[in-house]
Amino acid sequence: MTWAHEAFSRVGAMALALALASAVAYGADWPQFQGPNRDGYSPETGLARSWPENGPKELWSVSVGPGYAGPAVRDGEVYFLDRVDEKQDIVRCLDLNTGHENWRYAYDAPGSTGHSGSRTTPTVDADYVYTVGLMGDFLCVDRTTHQPLWHKNVLEGYGVDTPKWGASQSPFLHGTMVIVAPQAEDAFVVAYDRKSGETIWASSGLGGVGYSTPVVATLCGVDQVVMVSASDGGDEGRVAGLSAADGTILWAYRGWQCKIPIPYAMPLPEDRLFVTGGYGAGSVMLQIRRSGEAFEIVERYRLGAEVCGSQIHQPVFYNGHLYLNSNSNEREDGMTCLTLDGNVLWRTKEVKEWPTFERGNLLLAGNMIIALDGKRGTLCLVDPSPEGYKEITRASVLKGTKMWSPMALSDGRLLVRNQEEMKCLDLRAP
Repeated sequence: MTWAHEAFSRVGAMALALALASAVAYGADWPQFQGPNRDGYSPETGLARSWPENGPKELWSVSVGPGYAGPAVRDGEVYFLDRVDEKQDIVRCLDLNTGHENWRYAYDAPGSTGHSGSRTTPTVDADYVYTVGLMGDFLCVDRTTHQPLWHKNVLEGYGVDTPKWGASQSPFLHGTMVIVAPQAEDAFVVAYDRKSGETIWASSGLGGVGYSTPVVATLCGVDQVVMVSASDGGDEGRVAGLSAADGTILWAYRGWQCKIPIPYAMPLPEDRLFVTGGYGAGSVMLQIRRSGEAFEIVERYRLGAEVCGSQIHQPVFYNGHLYLNSNSNEREDGMTCLTLDGNVLWRTKEVKEWPTFERGNLLLAGNMIIALDGKRGTLCLVDPSPEGYKEITRASVLKGTKMWSPMALSDGRLLVRNQEEMKCLDLRAP
């Protein structure tokens, strides 16, 4: 466990981690988008710090349809949402050890979008798999019967037109609820009963339709669903906190605008949120304060797109610093180390020999950053340090284009994918 996570406990901010992990598994599992606590952090140890000449051992590989959906892992089973011929979505379950397909459930979901294909990471609890497909199909599939307990559409059900790049939601489990964001005017964020699929609450509108997913965090002692909306079609975007109990909007901040928001607002110690995006949005650090029932939002700092902005992926937080791939359509500044005061300490674009990672994913495990170059398929182990980029080792593990999917780490096995295959790599120390 890192110093940063110990510090969370010392200041009482572990309430955040408890809220994030309220209904997911622990240990070696990676049961949802961004890991056990949805912060890109794995508590695993015993990972190798050097690889054979040809890179980490490939344990297995399976064919997948085009797309960007990352895997989730629970109880030695790999779950991901595949898509075939723009006609069907397929919930697939593989054995983590062998890659053998244990079962699948397919359903009709005809249609296409820009950058079409599979989209988002499933969320898996002890009994069920929750997925949202490209065309808005929201399913709860029983892990034992392999059949849906319920199935609804979060776009059609609320009269939302299919977004340009499709629906992009990774369901969030909180208590008895599963939370997603249809982003309708009268149902921007909706909490459903996990077992029945019945609506528990629906929030009012928050702005334009984007591609960010809701997260639950404890801010100022209150469990809140934090959501980022788009500044699109004349709508003003917002970063907002909703009551996790009933969906009431507790606060909304309009000072940061992004026409296509993808990363979610990242909770940090001392009731702070770091928000970043591409398309010229840059980044902002917000401080949430509370007086009685009223909330105040203080902008701690703002960084322009020319300084820091991640188009697709979340940062990771380690020893008081943020690490993110500050890359977008417009710029490729590479991995960036940022203080919580907003000072950029280094960026990999500053040295020719350092990788810039394009729009690849990164996660944190074993006191190392594991980062994938989304354009070149190079996997790197990096010692996170404010002193500079300190690469431990690297290897070419994928070929192709648009390798932008989230990775998953479980029991020393790393899952990576491109537009044609998913691989399982052995990162365990001998």
